[in-house]
Amino acid sequence: MTARLWRVCSAFLLCSILQLALLLAFAFPAAADVAVPQLTGRVVDQTGTLSSGDIAALTQKLRDFEMRKGSQVAVLIVPTTQPETIEQFSIRVAEAWKLGRKKVDDGAILVVAKNDRHLRIEVGYGLEGALTDVTSRRIIDEIITPKFRTGDFSGGISDGVDRMIRVIDGEPLPVPSPTVNFGNLDDIAPLFIVTLFASIGVGGFFRAMLGRLLGSLATGGIIAALSWLILGSFAIALALGALGFVIGFIADLFSAMAPSSGRSRGGSWSSGSSGGGWSSGSSSDSGSFSGGGGSFGGGGASGSW
Repeated sequence: MTARLWRVCSAFLLCSILQLALLLAFAFPAAADVAVPQLTGRVVDQTGTLSSGDIAALTQKLRDFEMRKGSQVAVLIVPTTQPETIEQFSIRVAEAWKLGRKKVDDGAILVVAKNDRHLRIEVGYGLEGALTDVTSRRIIDEIITPKFRTGDFSGGISDGVDRMIRVIDGEPLPVPSPTVNFGNLDDIAPLFIVTLFASIGVGGFFRAMLGRLLGSLATGGIIAALSWLILGSFAIALALGALGFVIGFIADLFSAMAPSSGRSRGGSWSSGSSGGGWSSGSSSDSGSFSGGGGSFGGGGASGSW
């Protein structure tokens, strides 16, 4: 009787353990890792901590730095990285965003987990000689976290980014190549319209003075130069300049074949070249920013406040 009772109790205990394990498995499923945010710009704030003005200023600063130095630096603010540590989350972000130039690996990310009160500077392979673990830790401890403790997140991030930029500036890196990205379509669309009207209208003035070929070339060159100054992209400028040349040359051929009584000197078209809708000073990346293929190996430092 005792042996049977023991077997029954053992079986009951085993079933209870299995039931408890299943219950825990359903009640506490494995916590999913925080998804890596999409790289929509040089500053990605998922917490609403920074104002639009703060984001604009940081974005412009980081854009100017990239154009001058070639290195890509970004800021990411998330509520939490749990269940991962900030080190685990940051390296996943770095691997997904691929900041920095390919084979130069000169990217860096300042990651802030606001609710966790943790932050990290993740450093690409190519910057580990400048933004060393010790240097990154000093930037966090001496510049960023003192302001975070007073609630000045904008000031801490801005000052931290400034120091990161100064440190990276001391690292000998390849000279940045001319930009070949195609920018934001919202910036290109007004230029395309202006190119169309300028090629036909304003271009007519140059073609009348210089002839069809040279006048069309001059028109295309002016359009290309203005496009480069506004967008800062050589590829876009070259494309719009070539488009201006082709449109002007073809339009002049059609004008030459049209009856003389129907031809217009085209002076009224000049108002189309005012370009009042251009927005070269936009502070938002508007989705045009992307990583350059850089690699990360876990270099950098973490901190808390």
